[in-house]
Amino acid sequence: METEKESGMKNESQYGLLLLQQYLYEHTDDQHPVSVADILAFWREHGIQAGRKSVYSAIEVLQSNGMDIVCVKSTQNRYFVGERLFELPELKLLVDAVESSRFITAKKSERLIEKLGKLTSESHARQLDRHIYMDGTAKPENECIYYSVDEIHNAIQEKRQITFQYYEYTPQKEKILKHNGYRYQFSPYALIWSRDCYYAVGWSEKHGKLAQFRVDRMVAVESSDQAAVCKPDFDPAEYVRKIFGMYPDDLCTVELLCDNEVMRSVIDRFGEEVSTVTVDDGHFKAIVEVAPSPPFLHGCSPSAARSESSAPKRCWTKCAVWPHGCNDSAEVFLAGGTSVFSSCKSNKCLLY
Repeated sequence: METEKESGMKNESQYGLLLLQQYLYEHTDDQHPVSVADILAFWREHGIQAGRKSVYSAIEVLQSNGMDIVCVKSTQNRYFVGERLFELPELKLLVDAVESSRFITAKKSERLIEKLGKLTSESHARQLDRHIYMDGTAKPENECIYYSVDEIHNAIQEKRQITFQYYEYTPQKEKILKHNGYRYQFSPYALIWSRDCYYAVGWSEKHGKLAQFRVDRMVAVESSDQAAVCKPDFDPAEYVRKIFGMYPDDLCTVELLCDNEVMRSVIDRFGEEVSTVTVDDGHFKAIVEVAPSPPFLHGCSPSAARSESSAPKRCWTKCAVWPHGCNDSAEVFLAGGTSVFSSCKSNKCLLY
């Protein structure tokens, strides 16, 4: 039977093991190894009296349990943690993503970056204090969005509907709930990240069709006991390719006459499977199915785009056929729901 003294020694040994694990994780890396003397001094600060053999034994136990402790051989061996869950460059990428995300509040960004710093040594954590300068995009102030995203994720996994309210702004920049606080009933299929915002895409009972809502404008998101309305043929990747700037609209087939040098941009936007036909030595034609929404045809009135008149209607717009388009002015004809680009000034982005 274990004596009280033996039990105390065992507890002290386990405590020393946990302390050593924490010490190595927080204070060591390839540029900052520690010696046995350093470890013994650390233990003494925490009330543990031990010898060098105890250090070697503790290191061996930690190594046998999967901790990558590297020994730098010298007259006085030194030790540091080698492989970690995240390497420093990976943590820097995560920090940059957090800092530059419009979706994450400044307060939450600070907390997340602090937590990421716990995954590496103190020395490396100081290198995570980076300064990413954003292009004028404001950080949000409402932290409820994180819980909304979580609620929507759970509903997607459990194939359940959600209900919520949706707000918009008045000309005086006041938030007001749409339709006098109407609660939307919605079957979420996917969360899509577009232009630094989350969008919930799914079946809207109010609209009787697929719709999307910006998550940061959704209020009081709650799960429902009702099963989601199934749409088995919904493909999020295909949906994103066809909907420009997350503006919903009826799909139509469009032919794009393009300069050969912008093939890369067309593939970036529509994928390698996009249907293309060679027109001449300098041009090709792409046949795509898109929603002719404002981001696709800047400046053209939606009513004109849906006109049933056979007579073409003319307007001037910015050439925004793809994200890397020339952005020059372009003359557009709209007839019978079909968009017809005559030309853009750079003569690179034409739409039949």
